[in-house]
Amino acid sequence: MEQIFAKRIVPVVVLDQPEQAEPLAEALLRGGLAVMEVTFRTAAAAAAIKRIATRYPEVCIGAGTLLTPEQIERAVDAGATFGLAPGLNVATVRRAQELGLIFMPGVMTPSDIEAALALGLKTLKFFPAEAAGGAAMLKALAGPYAHTGVKFVPTGGINVRNMGGYLALPTVAAIGGSWMVEKALIQEGRWTEIEQLTREAVAAAT
Repeated sequence: MEQIFAKRIVPVVVLDQPEQAEPLAEALLRGGLAVMEVTFRTAAAAAAIKRIATRYPEVCIGAGTLLTPEQIERAVDAGATFGLAPGLNVATVRRAQELGLIFMPGVMTPSDIEAALALGLKTLKFFPAEAAGGAAMLKALAGPYAHTGVKFVPTGGINVRNMGGYLALPTVAAIGGSWMVEKALIQEGRWTEIEQLTREAVAAAT
C-alpha cells in the first residue's frame, strides 16, 4: 500500500488499444508517477496491464472497474498488483482475497463502510467522490470511522483544482483522477503533455 500511494495520486486510465500501454507508462514515469489504474471498461485492459507489468516491473499496475470474480482472475493473470471497484460486491472481494490481490471496493455510505470493515478491508475507494458530497462528506464520515483505521481513495470528479481539499484529510490515502490521462490525450499520443500534467499533479500533491 505504501508503494502504491507513495505520491498520493493514482491515474485512472482507459485504454482502447494495448499498444498505448507502453508509451503511457513511460510518460507517467517521466512525470514522476510509478503507479496507475487501468480500468476494465475496454477489451484492451488485460492485455495492456500485461504489457506494462512485463516491460515496467517498477510500475504498480492496478486494474479498475472489477465487477466480477472472473475479472479479478483476469486481472491477476495479467499481472495486476492491486484492484479497485466502483461498488462493494462480496463475491468479488472474496475472490480477490483468495488470490491475494490488494483490493479496494467502492463505498459511498456508512453502511458500505461497515460492510467493507466486516470483510476485513480498511482501504476503500470513495466513489463517486464529488457527486457523493466530496471532501465534506469524507470529513463527516471520519467522525464515526477514523478510529477503525479506515482510509479512502476518493475518485470521481477530482481534478487539480479540488484535489487539495481531499489530500488535506487524514483519512485520505490518495486520490484517483484522470485529468492527466484523459482519453483524448491518449488517443492523440500527446505523451509529452501527459508527462507535464503528471509532473504538475505530483508537485501539487506534495
